[in-house]
Amino acid sequence: MWISTRAQYGLRALVEVALGGDRPTSLKTVAERQQLSQPYLEQIFAVLRNAGVVESVRGAHGGYRVARLLDEIDALEIVECLEGSVAPVMCIEDGATCERTGQCSTEPLWREVDEAVRSVLRRTSLGDLVRQRSFLQLEPLPSQFVDHP
Repeated sequence: MWISTRAQYGLRALVEVALGGDRPTSLKTVAERQQLSQPYLEQIFAVLRNAGVVESVRGAHGGYRVARLLDEIDALEIVECLEGSVAPVMCIEDGATCERTGQCSTEPLWREVDEAVRSVLRRTSLGDLVRQRSFLQLEPLPSQFVDHP
């Protein structure tokens, strides 16, 4: 399992859009805030829109907004939507790909890794990520507390 930039950027961008609430957020704004490629975000959001995770709003103040309640969308759904399987090895996802399925000494290990990853992603909602992002918005220290060379 390798999580590509597609899922990483997709989750980051989705948090930005979610912060806008019901107000649509343009991908140009998201790209600027997250320092990401707007064309790449457009590809990602086309997939998320087709999956019913976001909806697009046309017009001068258009953009994207999350289509469902934030706590009903988990990170596993987003990662699988953008990546496909999160299985660490192919035989866990599709036993027919390996002739040793059911007779492999490492299969239990890979199943445990798979379940651990799925568990963490499943229990982390978009709402959790938004709350974490909001929590991290700290005010800068006053200049008297910043070390100057």
